[in-house]
Amino acid sequence: MIKVCKFGGTSMASGMTFRRVKEILSGDPSRRYAVVSAPGKRYGGETKMTDLLYAAHACLKKTGSCGAPFEKIRTRFQGVSDELDLGKSLDVDALLDETEQEIARRNSEAFTVSRGEYLAAKLMAAYWGAPFLDAADLIVFGEDGALDGETTDQRIASALGERERAVIPGFYGADKEGNVVCFPRGGSDISGAIVARAVCADLYENWTDVSGFLVCDPRIVENPAQIGRLTYRELRGLSYMGASVLHVETLFPVREAGIPICIKNTFRPSDPGTMIVKSRRTEEGSAITGIAGKKGYTAVAVEKTLMSGGLGDVRRMLEILEKNGIPFEHMPSGIDAVLFLIESGYLGGGKREKVVREIEAAVSPDRIRVLPGLALVAAVGQGMRGNVGVSARIFEAVARTGVNVKFIDLGSLGQDLIFGVDEGDFERTIRAVYEEFFIR
Repeated sequence: MIKVCKFGGTSMASGMTFRRVKEILSGDPSRRYAVVSAPGKRYGGETKMTDLLYAAHACLKKTGSCGAPFEKIRTRFQGVSDELDLGKSLDVDALLDETEQEIARRNSEAFTVSRGEYLAAKLMAAYWGAPFLDAADLIVFGEDGALDGETTDQRIASALGERERAVIPGFYGADKEGNVVCFPRGGSDISGAIVARAVCADLYENWTDVSGFLVCDPRIVENPAQIGRLTYRELRGLSYMGASVLHVETLFPVREAGIPICIKNTFRPSDPGTMIVKSRRTEEGSAITGIAGKKGYTAVAVEKTLMSGGLGDVRRMLEILEKNGIPFEHMPSGIDAVLFLIESGYLGGGKREKVVREIEAAVSPDRIRVLPGLALVAAVGQGMRGNVGVSARIFEAVARTGVNVKFIDLGSLGQDLIFGVDEGDFERTIRAVYEEFFIR
């Protein structure tokens, strides 16, 4: 059996957490390949390693030196080395000197911010006694900035096929000229999934500081239930709506290969975690798997008589949004009406008024309404398809709290129901749906 293990920033934060990671890896021979993030915070108020590296790059551009930010980076990694007594197996001072010099020589933001993962992987490899493999030699990006999946799979499979164990830095790869290219923040999750796919892993373990996915945000509902098992499709719905245990793009490499993911807690390794699988049996009465949502939306509602039977009006409105660089989240429609749900930030700087004017000129609507200050709430679960009355229960629970639903968008597969409420009603809406389905 082959397991690929990705360890997040809290798992790399100190010598103590490095020890936990080594115990986890050494405790299961099938945990053969580790992908690591840059060190996270050890305590509230501390700056994350990646943010220090961004600051070091800014300092380099301004002064020609990495300056004080890199001294903090140096202190963090030297501290880990001292805690783990790595002096005999790795010259950390020389490694840090070399890294600082290379940052200055390359003067590349992507290269600079990737060094958190690079250095963490160097230390973890030395501590675990496993080979270090640089992600820049394995993960390949094309000229368009997109991942070259085929070449990447070939390189990883070739490099790891010869090794029983290895440590690989997450978050970055390189283009075909050797220039470092980074994934979005949190992209070490994606790196781990790519490695899992390339080696045909039996399981991708994503180790973090929580014991899996919760039914909803614990900042809204105290001690919400944990999700034991969910599908890729359910996770996609929850992640899209703001559940943030995994980077949303992590799913795609492993889903294609049918590799399950297990979310595990570095600080509670015996907890079962949450398994994410291709398909699962829906338990009787289990209608909803999770509840998620986000604030900060504006609706642009357009009404026009006979729009439903006409040609081109919706296309013209979509072209207006595209021309102005405005993506939309959802587009519920009715008889002679369509509503565009847009993140409010995209409508700043006069764009809202400009879009309204251009829609008026393009389609001559009877009425346009702009509704700011909205939140989206999503109830997600494959059990929604086979349970009669789920939608009724949701909206009855919301109505009992006195919340007015602004719009409804039922996914075409019947596995997610998304609806809008005023931002001020967001938290009590989440609590109302949770209590209806999870409080017995």
